[in-house]
Amino acid sequence: MLAGSDLRILLAEDNPVNQKIALVVLSKLGLQADTAKNGLEVLVALEEHPYDLVLMDIQMPEMDGIEATRIIRKRWPQGPKIIVVTSFDGDICRDICFDAGADDFLNKPVKVEELGAAIERNMGESCLSQVPQAAREESVLV
Repeated sequence: MLAGSDLRILLAEDNPVNQKIALVVLSKLGLQADTAKNGLEVLVALEEHPYDLVLMDIQMPEMDGIEATRIIRKRWPQGPKIIVVTSFDGDICRDICFDAGADDFLNKPVKVEELGAAIERNMGESCLSQVPQAAREESVLV
């Protein structure tokens, strides 16, 4: 198990406001992340650094999160965990993401507690114990 500060996270989100909010919330969880604006940037980042976790938006320009997830699973079958974070809801979207190789699926808006729980499920990383209850109710991505 990695210590929170050792966990390498890549945030794939094209909306600059959502990127900033997500980075602040991750810092509340004691975590940091690098960012990518689209699936192509995600693939370049993974070539350069071994990330443990990718927080993947679905709808991004140039290459969407589903296609990026498929490519990641082909190139790095044992590679990073992928948690899809999207405003698209429903079983069909969820099934498409899991079929592409996602490890988890969260709907926006995501609360700090939901994101922390997803990281714990996928990384075995306890990151909620330090977060005050009031902060757990805040939304991370809209």
